[in-house]
Amino acid sequence: MLSVILVSAMFAAGCLFACVNVTFAQTYPAKPIRIVTASAGGGTDFVSRLIANGLSPTIGQQMIVDNRSTALIGVSVAQAAPDGYTLLINGTSFWLAPLLMDKPTYDVPKDFAPISLLTTSPTLILVHASLPARSVKDLITLAKTHPGKLNYGSSTSGAPTHLAGELFKAMAGVDIVRIPYSGNGPALNALVSGEVPLMFSNAGSATQHIESGRLRALAVASARPTALAPGLPTVTSVVPGYVAASTYGLFAPMGTPATVISKLNQEIVRYINTPNARDKLFQTGVEVVGSTPEQLAATVSNDLRIWGKVIRDKGIRGE
Repeated sequence: MLSVILVSAMFAAGCLFACVNVTFAQTYPAKPIRIVTASAGGGTDFVSRLIANGLSPTIGQQMIVDNRSTALIGVSVAQAAPDGYTLLINGTSFWLAPLLMDKPTYDVPKDFAPISLLTTSPTLILVHASLPARSVKDLITLAKTHPGKLNYGSSTSGAPTHLAGELFKAMAGVDIVRIPYSGNGPALNALVSGEVPLMFSNAGSATQHIESGRLRALAVASARPTALAPGLPTVTSVVPGYVAASTYGLFAPMGTPATVISKLNQEIVRYINTPNARDKLFQTGVEVVGSTPEQLAATVSNDLRIWGKVIRDKGIRGE
């Protein structure tokens, strides 16, 4: 008799929880939603504001972009209430950052619930117009002929431009030397001026310089050819398995109700696949993805495995 009572109580509690969860999903959102992202002016800020402005009318609540310094983004969202009213948009560097820290302040797979992959931007291998290399094969031959003499510019330690260069060194078997700069912009400027002859950079950053003839794009580091770099061969056709890209994802604090995650996923995927949103994002050098939460989780896991090995093997630490 006691067991029957206990089972009945547990069933009733489960029904009550389910009812509360469904009711919450039906009334969500009932107040403004905050999207925490990186400092104003960058790619994540642009994507965040595009999504905030595009979704606010359809969900019936204002979405507010909250720009934070990189060091504060993870902690502020991980510690927020898991109620769907604090979200986070950030990219590859965000989920790799704890691997570069002596004392990590967050762990993306443990602290954040994935909602959707938003966009991806494949890495390009770029060279100064004066460099006598017109293909990845030429570049590898040049590097092997002059080991330790070919420099590549990169952003800060552990940034995608740095990791992509180190992965290329390992997989292509070449000895090229990293020249660090304070950011992607200064590194790209150094490439344009001829201060360094080589760089691994995302598609959007270099378009105008490629079109002007100051830089030459040798290949794109995507698994397949991309409309972002029409006509360019893939690096993997010469260096099998070499893939490098910067992606943006949308997250909520871990523990956010599954019904809210599902609702946000549906709204986000629908909006970023509208022609207007796709065009605006494409013009900045990124392609729309729009995925399930599981696909974002798989992307994070894959990045942590691949880039984590590079970070460990090279002893890379953050700055």
